[in-house]
Amino acid sequence: MKRPVFLLITFVVAFVVLPNKVLNAQENKASRSLKWKVAIGRFSNETQYGKGIFYDRDNDPMAKQALDILTAKLAASGKFILLERSDAEALAQEVEQGKSTEKVLADFVILGSITEFGRKTTGKEQIFTAEKTQKVEAGVSLRVVDVNTNMVFHSEEAKGYAETTSKSTLGLGGKAGYDATLSDKAISSAMDQLVENLTNKLADKPWRTYIISADNDGIFISGGSMQGVNVGDTFDLYEKGKQVRNPQTGVMVDLPGKKVATLRVDTCYGDNALNEISSVSVISGGFDSTKISSYYVQEIK
Repeated sequence: MKRPVFLLITFVVAFVVLPNKVLNAQENKASRSLKWKVAIGRFSNETQYGKGIFYDRDNDPMAKQALDILTAKLAASGKFILLERSDAEALAQEVEQGKSTEKVLADFVILGSITEFGRKTTGKEQIFTAEKTQKVEAGVSLRVVDVNTNMVFHSEEAKGYAETTSKSTLGLGGKAGYDATLSDKAISSAMDQLVENLTNKLADKPWRTYIISADNDGIFISGGSMQGVNVGDTFDLYEKGKQVRNPQTGVMVDLPGKKVATLRVDTCYGDNALNEISSVSVISGGFDSTKISSYYVQEIK
């Protein structure tokens, strides 16, 4: 009788320990977060709200308000590295003109606009009571452009709402005047939806970077510790697929790349997101070091 009991205990211990190891491995993989570099290129107000005779498109207060809200929400998510305004604006201008830049400044450029905005006040009065409600509705649109291809990677629009109500009895109680914070709240509500969906969309896309140098001094890729790259990490190296025109849409598309090597990160350099680089070694496969622009480095999913 003692022997079967011992075997049962051994089985139970093994059953408990092995799944824990699997769970720990999964947790370590999930905790690794590679960050995309994002530039918020511009935000425009496409509505007629607040546009008087002296309206200045470049200094639209509502557009600046929306840009500040989007910037704050992207930063708070901890999933992105945001470019400085001057770099973002210059990069956005190149993207909108269909130009490609040799500098790997950002992975994506966000172009946004306020497409709808409305404010209305309703109320009702009775013999002893009065009620006043202010409602604001805002529609916000985002386009996310892949800097490498100058193609729109993601496009979405969302609406946000905000309202406030005041009541008074026999003339006593709150009296709501014009509430300027409602526009903030309505735009912020729309942004919450857009940022969440954008984060999920980019999380599904394998993180990608590029070889910036390959010679006797070593092989270097763009990106480092601030983007979540660590010494010992491995990435796949792909040869870019050729570009072909889609006969249905007339748009040029990139065919899938071909995996040619696996790289291991040896050292990370740099002290900010724009000058970070990492030295890597080839641990399998190979590539033509004279044609580094023909390759891209991609996260192993």
